[in-house]
Amino acid sequence: MPIIQSLDRALNILDLFDENHRELKITEISARLGLHKSTVHSLLKTLQLHRYIEQDEHGQYRLGMRLLEKGQLLLQGFDIREIANGPLRELSAETGQSVHLVIRDGAQGVYIDKVEGTRAAIRYSRIGRRVPLHSSAVGKILAAFMPEAELERVLEDYEYSKHTPHTIGSGPAFREELRIVRETGVAYDREENEPGVRCAAAPVYDHAGHLAAAISISTMAATVGDEELASFARRLSATAERISSGLGYRG
Repeated sequence: MPIIQSLDRALNILDLFDENHRELKITEISARLGLHKSTVHSLLKTLQLHRYIEQDEHGQYRLGMRLLEKGQLLLQGFDIREIANGPLRELSAETGQSVHLVIRDGAQGVYIDKVEGTRAAIRYSRIGRRVPLHSSAVGKILAAFMPEAELERVLEDYEYSKHTPHTIGSGPAFREELRIVRETGVAYDREENEPGVRCAAAPVYDHAGHLAAAISISTMAATVGDEELASFARRLSATAERISSGLGYRG
């Protein structure tokens, strides 16, 4: 299928901005995309015209407010957020921990809602952030309960990046982990994605019995022991069942 080169380049510019690169100079954009500055300048001006890119007084570029507007429209389309928010708030209030709602996009999970806990010391998560499948509790849930054929496609060229010494580093080890998740219905992140952070996750199903999302609870390993984390996981599973029921799932 033919692509429109200028549109492809403009979208590549937007993709350069992330948590570690909130602002970029035109020279940085040009170098990272391998494009001439004049070409990049024209693309940036077009994106600015439509408010997808902004430029500050120092000449640096950042994402524009139009993206936030479109993102809000997208999030409003997820009815699951509205159904899940009340149960997630109750769970967070009961445990004091941060809880999350995550959906899958390709080989990653994407946070679509978060409730900050009163006891939480974790600030790495945010709505819109992506997490890997192999090193996060929610990712393991999303992988374990997707259709087998789809899982095979996702894992065909999957890269098992090591984020901490505890991260699963191979396909066979990940598949064994997924087998355990399917048996227990709960997934754990044992400081595999962030040092000092342990999480539990559970699946949420839609009216047709398909996996709709994963919910998780995040804790600090230094303050929440194994027994308390297991207790949180049981509450999490009960919360997932409530949300699934709200989506029309009848088991």
